[in-house]
Amino acid sequence: QVQLVESGGGTVQAGGSLRLSCAASGRTLSNYNMGWFRQAPGKEREFVAAISWSGSRTTSPGSVKGRFTISRDNARNTVSLQMNSLKPEDTAVYYCAANSAYFDYLNLRQTADYWGQGTQVTVSS
Repeated sequence: QVQLVESGGGTVQAGGSLRLSCAASGRTLSNYNMGWFRQAPGKEREFVAAISWSGSRTTSPGSVKGRFTISRDNARNTVSLQMNSLKPEDTAVYYCAANSAYFDYLNLRQTADYWGQGTQVTVSS
């Protein structure tokens, strides 16, 4: 199994930027499609972005498209989420997630097989 640990969360003012990182261990990252989800208090978990095992394909919902960018470095076993133009509604716990590269990376829009413990992102107005 792969273990995922997020970092980079914090508090930022609206309009600011943050970069989240996810370090993977236990397995080679190139064996997995990777993604990010978030969950705000009292709300359901929301898909944020996904990237295929090779990094050649990415997807994200309209709520973050053009502001958030997912990337990966398989050599360093890390996945990143660059978040720009942050809004107060982006406040949530952000989770790194993975599923096997055997499956379509688009499956990450619904769920994942492996999860990190999350990192808090707070955007103040």
